[in-house]
Amino acid sequence: MADAFTLADGPRLFDRLSLQPSDSLLQLIALANADPRPDKIDVGVGVYRDPAGGTPILRAVKAAERILLETQRTKAYLGSAGDARFVELVKPIVFGERAAADDRIVGVQTPGGCGALRLGADLIEKADPDARIFVGQPTWPNHGPLIECAGVEMVKIPYYDTASRRILFDEMMDALKDARAGDLILLHGCCHNPTGADLDLDQWKALTELVSARGLVPFIDLAYQGLGNGLEIDAQGTRMMVEAVDQALVAQSCDKNFGVYRERTGSLFIKASSAEAAGTAFGNLLQLSRTMWSMPPDHGAAIVRTVLDDPDLRADWNAELIEMCARIRSLRARLAAYDERLRYIDGQNGMFSILPLSTDAVLELRESHGIYMADSGRFNIVGLSDENADLFAAAVVEKMNE
Repeated sequence: MADAFTLADGPRLFDRLSLQPSDSLLQLIALANADPRPDKIDVGVGVYRDPAGGTPILRAVKAAERILLETQRTKAYLGSAGDARFVELVKPIVFGERAAADDRIVGVQTPGGCGALRLGADLIEKADPDARIFVGQPTWPNHGPLIECAGVEMVKIPYYDTASRRILFDEMMDALKDARAGDLILLHGCCHNPTGADLDLDQWKALTELVSARGLVPFIDLAYQGLGNGLEIDAQGTRMMVEAVDQALVAQSCDKNFGVYRERTGSLFIKASSAEAAGTAFGNLLQLSRTMWSMPPDHGAAIVRTVLDDPDLRADWNAELIEMCARIRSLRARLAAYDERLRYIDGQNGMFSILPLSTDAVLELRESHGIYMADSGRFNIVGLSDENADLFAAAVVEKMNE
């Protein structure tokens, strides 16, 4: 009888797995949490913090949750497309009122911006297994794994030079000359992560002309709309690009501008060449999402829908978003004024920037001052409080002087 349970030759199923490197950001968060120093500074994790260092729940969000508590009557499934009204309300925020009725643009709710990016990558691979996507470097570290896990070939091209603190626009445009019609380009809609260095409108225009002329397909990651220079200004590049081409993908997130990080609230929009093609793309999105998360989580989208559908809550959310944006801009100006070599920070946008520090210097700041940032020198501007911003700047400048 024992022989019947004898293991076959070879390793057991899970013994076949190889060790995987830990996610560097998650490791950084764990290190910061474990540091007992009361004056430690965590500028690694990418969440908004108020002047006291907390990540608040927005007033409008809390009010919407109270409404949902009293009025929601079921927890039944919504379907693979998610909350259709949520998508309908987000669409004009992303594309503008004029595009709201464009039937060539369709969208589905996703579990955050990550879900939108992965769903978009899977749709690309299904439409064209030989597709390539050009990605400026550096970019958000999870872009590569999300794209490559779907089987889409990623072509790295220049975008930003940390040492000179400048966008490598000419180099990027030159690299795109190798792109073929039908290739894609991944773009940050605003508040570039990790650099904070956004294209200006003239650069967006030149890039739009190149993308349109060469028949490329933009895939825009719009994760921080409203946290750079406001909802409308932050969407200008995205709108310009999408209007000029007949095919595009936009991965959108509400996690940051509504502060609903743990609710994982986002959407993926597809622009196709016709309403018929858009309908076909929509059907494929439903089929693909069914195999991944089946139905997206409801609570975050229900919050956003409730806020945007109520004029008073929407106005209050917009006021809070303006306050958040102003705080980020104020912190950027404060750091820039501390030392000439930090002036570039004030010309950038959003939550992140990269310091021209070596990995060794970053580790030394961690050991000597309890300052936790990514090894690349990327740090979250608004991870600073009013009390520790000057301490952070002083420590960084001291390290730059060595």
